[in-house]
Amino acid sequence: MTTIDLTEYGLTVKEVHHNLSCGALYEHAIHFDKECSIADKGALVAYSGGKTGRSPKDKRVVRHPDSEDDIWWGLVNIPLEARTFAINRERACDYLNTRERLYCFDGFAGWDPKYRFKVRVICSRPYHALFMHTMLIRPTHQELADFGKPDFVIMNAGAFPANRLTAGMGSKTTIDLSLEDHELIILGTEYAGEMKKGVFTVANYFAPKQGILSMHCSATADKHTGSSSLLFGLSGTGKTTLSADPKRNLIGDDEHCWSDDGIFNIEGGCYAKAINLTPESEPDIFQALRFGAVLENVVLEEDHTVDFTDVSITQNTRGAYPIEFIRSAKIPCVAGHPTDIIFLTCDAFGVLPPVSSLSPAHAMYHFISGYTAKVAGTEMGVTEPQATFSPCFGGPFLVWHANKYAELLAAKMQQHNTRVWLINTGWSGGPYGKGQRIKLGYTRSIIDAIHDGGLTKANKQPDPIFGFDMVIECPGVPTPLLQPRNTWNNPKEYDASAAKLAALFSENFKIYESGVSAEVKAAGPVTP
Repeated sequence: MTTIDLTEYGLTVKEVHHNLSCGALYEHAIHFDKECSIADKGALVAYSGGKTGRSPKDKRVVRHPDSEDDIWWGLVNIPLEARTFAINRERACDYLNTRERLYCFDGFAGWDPKYRFKVRVICSRPYHALFMHTMLIRPTHQELADFGKPDFVIMNAGAFPANRLTAGMGSKTTIDLSLEDHELIILGTEYAGEMKKGVFTVANYFAPKQGILSMHCSATADKHTGSSSLLFGLSGTGKTTLSADPKRNLIGDDEHCWSDDGIFNIEGGCYAKAINLTPESEPDIFQALRFGAVLENVVLEEDHTVDFTDVSITQNTRGAYPIEFIRSAKIPCVAGHPTDIIFLTCDAFGVLPPVSSLSPAHAMYHFISGYTAKVAGTEMGVTEPQATFSPCFGGPFLVWHANKYAELLAAKMQQHNTRVWLINTGWSGGPYGKGQRIKLGYTRSIIDAIHDGGLTKANKQPDPIFGFDMVIECPGVPTPLLQPRNTWNNPKEYDASAAKLAALFSENFKIYESGVSAEVKAAGPVTP
């Protein structure tokens, strides 16, 4: 047994397993965790209990004089007193000290050695250790021997509830971050994604302090030049699907940083949605869910095949796997400065063009807005398209005000002459229920034209409401499709829908107006 002394954290359990191999963690999961089993293709199947998704309303950040002026306090960053953090930390230690054995994993966040930070994960479930083994960058034997003191520690006591009567608690679940203590404490949720996003939140605080832009996006790279392309988009916009481009190298599917040297992936793995997964729809992801991967909250048949269509446990079924399981992945996951940035939106109103070119001001406006739309049937009570805005396409994980990230984006775009595009992967010819979803093949043709430079020279026309330049010609895409008003049977209905969407943009942006320049405010849509 490879062990480690954790007494400095107040943990006195004698049996501590340190950086176990995948095989050993599988063995522990099957022997000691009744909730785990093995799928027919070799992935470890685990269950997270009552919480099958993140609990954003239960995330807390310790208010401290050293950082309180930096933090964008509000619904995302809810302040917590240091005393309450200490109480919750002790509660976590008390629980972990009752366990017969603990697991500790040490890994890196950030593929660029110049900027990476060291993360230590302490937990009681081998499933959680294996999950972070896949999601962090796995150290070599020599790097582990030289690991030293971690920069950040996660103490996962998620099987034990918080005391909801403790001051500052909203429920029996809490995810408490102390930037000064460099610790994250988890109580009341066993959903593994809380650890992954905890690391990202830490990166979102410390990276901007170094002039580095941390980003919730996927990234690919040209196989010959090494230059990169970034794809931002909320759930359902096609970010993961479109980043799986066999003509390009995959740098990462979710979290990246942009430094003076180029871009790098923060993570060592991918965490993909598994609902309705098939080898035809997502061949790279499907083959990656093998030995060494974790399948979370899926339903197994008697023969241990996975029924990816069964959502009886949750619609948020997930698969975590090391990034090297993707055949097109570039290791190490670093690349040159982006030539292009792509904002993906699934516009269920059928208003936005399939592709538009954005000026720097428009880019900042749409980056801060982070728009997409939910369609009927995706959530209880959603009967018609609903606009969703998430600042910087990653609102739940921001620490600074959104404008901090937008200013970094604008500065790096200007420095490296990066082009910015807005692509609609949603509807055309009418809203959801009347129009048609834009074909994936057309979107792929648009992205190919962006990467080969063709769209830079293509004819464009200003959008009369949103102000950006609509691209009105693209190889492989029917020309009439590129101007959305022309695809509607009744142009007046388009005008009404466009006015409604413009008003939603304007209303949402009021939150950020005080922190942005007049030029960025003027880049918003024209409203009646």
